[in-house]
Amino acid sequence: TGTQFFCWVATLWHGRLQLRLPMLWCLGFFFVFLIGGLSGVMLASVPVDLQVHDTYFVVAHFHYVLIGGALFPMFAGIYFWFPKMTGRMANATLGKWHFWLFFIGFNITFFTLHFLGLRGMPRRVYTYGPDMHWQGLNVLASSGVIFMTAGLLVFLVNVFRSVRVGGIAGNSPWGDAGLEWSMSSPPPPYNFLHVPTVSGRDPLWEDPPDQPVVVGLRDDIRETLVTHSLDADPQHKDEDPGPSIWPFLSALTVSAAFVGSIFTPWAVPIGAPPVIATLIGWLWPRGQSPTPRQTGESWVH
Repeated sequence: TGTQFFCWVATLWHGRLQLRLPMLWCLGFFFVFLIGGLSGVMLASVPVDLQVHDTYFVVAHFHYVLIGGALFPMFAGIYFWFPKMTGRMANATLGKWHFWLFFIGFNITFFTLHFLGLRGMPRRVYTYGPDMHWQGLNVLASSGVIFMTAGLLVFLVNVFRSVRVGGIAGNSPWGDAGLEWSMSSPPPPYNFLHVPTVSGRDPLWEDPPDQPVVVGLRDDIRETLVTHSLDADPQHKDEDPGPSIWPFLSALTVSAAFVGSIFTPWAVPIGAPPVIATLIGWLWPRGQSPTPRQTGESWVH
């Protein structure tokens, strides 16, 4: 964890930091995850662990690690990719309200649990006597949920509002250098009409406009240009499978079999035939070329 933090700080140090919504959630992640990491180091100390083992201190620790390590980056990713997915920008003011309400509520709720653990409140209890004097801290922890719920409601309002009346995002609202930001927002189903060529790690920053593109691929089916692994010379065209309902059906049958196995072992033999049938339907060839097609066409124009 310490190495990760050094890498993150070094990345920010050498970049041009802009406190927009994705970065705001990333900084919140750094703070929350750091507290979870520090409390984990404390739990690794035998004298401390003897005092707080199986108490609400442990609950506070893994909530800081799990939610800090998953939910905060998830919201950062949602705000980062929202313009590309919808073609609209999320409202920055509502996004900041979402962040601060959730951030404050989260820390009110779960930082308080550290003190409850130090006062001896055990995990997995639903009630306690009034003589334990845990009521005040529990009420304070519960009040933080109000802030988090309010933040989530603001987030939902922001999403539905921005999809309808948000500002036009354009191709690259963040000024990113990746090829995905050269496409329209939202991108077409086929992504690139012509496969682009690149000459560096940051093509949108380094390559001049009107770069050559790969041609010679059919537009009525999905084809991929396969190149040599050493010098990237074109070798052949490989036909990719088209859209299909079978992967979705396969996911449903596998999920049903695994969930059913929680309740009864008969779910495995009963669920196996549908899983096998959907996998066969998914993998069965449907008119694709049995061998890659060689071509002598000019590939880069």
